[in-house]
Amino acid sequence: MAISRAKKTQKVQSLAKELETSTTAIIGTFAKLTVAQDFALRKAIRESGGKYRVVKNKLAPIAGKGSKVEDAFKGLKGVSSVAFTSGDPVALAKGFAKWVGENAEFQFKLGIVDGKLLSVEEVKALATMPGKEEIFAKLLFLINAPAQRLATVLNATGRDLAVVLGQGVEKEKFSAANGAATTVASSAAVPSEAPAAVPASEVPAPVAASEAPAPASEVPAPAEVSEAPAPASEV
Repeated sequence: MAISRAKKTQKVQSLAKELETSTTAIIGTFAKLTVAQDFALRKAIRESGGKYRVVKNKLAPIAGKGSKVEDAFKGLKGVSSVAFTSGDPVALAKGFAKWVGENAEFQFKLGIVDGKLLSVEEVKALATMPGKEEIFAKLLFLINAPAQRLATVLNATGRDLAVVLGQGVEKEKFSAANGAATTVASSAAVPSEAPAAVPASEVPAPVAASEAPAPASEVPAPAEVSEAPAPASEV
């Protein structure tokens, strides 16, 4: 049934507003869908963070003009519908692809992510990639893993040392060492005998200054050696 021009304008404006902030769109087609299937599809898209609309091939390009998903609406033919989101494109592709896998009546046409057009195969491949939440979880695990391993090693070292010490005490393996330590501690505690005090009367008095030896300048020089005796006369 044909719709009025005012109704068309209203639909275009409504879709344009929804597509304004969208960065991902997946275009599909179908032969026929029951009311139950249509309800299940919309629910799957909504749970994936997106919205779902059945669009007119001539009106969709007008609504998408100026948006990041504009190129996905060019040259549409047949029955067309679009799932779009400004959030995680992988989450949308996963939710959409899961529903499509259970409903052969629906098929993908193409997709677009941040202005890059995707083929049907690329849309399916997008659905197999890890989502943002999964990537962030793995990244957080990699960041925290070294600290967690260090804490585990430190805790294990303390526990192991306590177990070894406990077993040693139970088996009295430290008795000899404790005895030696006690002996050393006892000998260290008893001070050695102090040397006997020398009476003050036996301490030699210091040499008086007047009796000090004369300086080297005042010591008399040794006598000069006399001349050697003349040699004996010849016999």
